[in-house]
Amino acid sequence: MPLARRLLQFVPAFALILAVPAIAGEPVKFTPIKFEALKAQLAANPNKAKFTIIDAWASNCAPCKENFPHLVEMHTKYGPKGLAVISLSLDDIEDKVALKSAEDFLKEKKATFANYYIDEEYGAGFERLDISAIPAVFLFGPDGKEIRRFTMDDPDNQFTYEQVEKAVEALLAGKPLPAK
Repeated sequence: MPLARRLLQFVPAFALILAVPAIAGEPVKFTPIKFEALKAQLAANPNKAKFTIIDAWASNCAPCKENFPHLVEMHTKYGPKGLAVISLSLDDIEDKVALKSAEDFLKEKKATFANYYIDEEYGAGFERLDISAIPAVFLFGPDGKEIRRFTMDDPDNQFTYEQVEKAVEALLAGKPLPAK
């Protein structure tokens, strides 16, 4: 039997093997990280992202979970254009039920981007991010420097994920950030 014909016999098997990851999708990972390691990762920019968005949330935060699908949508829509997406859980590392709930939530939402939880004492994430409430969203440049933050700290100036998306769109298009 000619070599070409023998190779063709294996094509369906190879096609099946290659199709499995596409059908199954990427696995959702939920990884502990120290805040300094997160900052170092942002500065190193290993994926050569144009911009990185970090969404700070927790499993017991209803507004965080309600708005999380927007983050997943931005990953799908802007990831190919250079946006890296990171979810950062501020759940208490001593609360295994909360961490399991957070991981289950991420899997349910198919959050296939980087998902971390602060591997430090409870409250350290709030302190290091200089926030008092969540959800909170941060945009970083390719050098790891913060460009803009969207927080709930000012009760008279609450952000929406639509505002976050407009900022992302502007940055990826090379335009100035919209006014807050």
